Amino acid sequence: MDLQASLIELSPDLDFTAATDSFARTGRAQIVNFLTDSSARRIRDMLERGTAWSLVWTAGQGPPEVIRPEALVALTPDRARAIQAALATAMASGDYAFCYSTYPLVQALLERWAPGGPHEQLLTDLNQPALLDRIRRLTAIPELVKADGQATLYRPGHFLARHNDSEPARGRRVAYVLNLCGDLDGAPWRPEYGGMLQFLTDAGDPDETLLPRFNALNLFAVPQHHHVTSVAAFAPATRYALTGWFRDRI
Repeated sequence: MDLQASLIELSPDLDFTAATDSFARTGRAQIVNFLTDSSARRIRDMLERGTAWSLVWTAGQGPPEVIRPEALVALTPDRARAIQAALATAMASGDYAFCYSTYPLVQALLERWAPGGPHEQLLTDLNQPALLDRIRRLTAIPELVKADGQATLYRPGHFLARHNDSEPARGRRVAYVLNLCGDLDGAPWRPEYGGMLQFLTDAGDPDETLLPRFNALNLFAVPQHHHVTSVAAFAPATRYALTGWFRDRI
């Protein structure tokens, strides 16, 4: 992979008018075909073939547990069943829980997991001045100064329970999800597969549901109640995405 070229290349045909209007009205926007096709395919290929995924999960109020790739290979069936039981208990009791695969871009950069590699470049590209300026104008939040991020992979059974992303001390202002799932030859991700980004009213009713379309960028103001629905056991593909927040402080 040529690390001199940007991994994040915006489509030259983008019209941000509708997204800007939508964000002003609802605090949400979706931009389809956000990247050039070659850029989206390069990132998808990196996630599919060149990423060492960890599993992250939590059930209840305790801190998340991260199981790194080298430990995942040694995960016993009994331990896997215990994790699933803890997740099921938490969700059945109305507690918070999640389970999905992750590659934390910021942590990987700070701890130098792969110095000079494409994952470091991806985080740099998410913070390129032209992209940050575009997001500032679209959201009408001029204070945005930084994007953090992680790569995520939802396999069958993975989910993210209801939450609102609120962490004022960390400066989270706008959440983003850049979906990179679906068949690269044109077959879309189907609603039956799950893995949907769903916004909720204060009463907990579904308000808006977004299909994880390939190369679609979803933006939404923080805080908003939302969750990611469980990926179905029969889903023939996995749900890749880049996710994180545009922040107003370093």
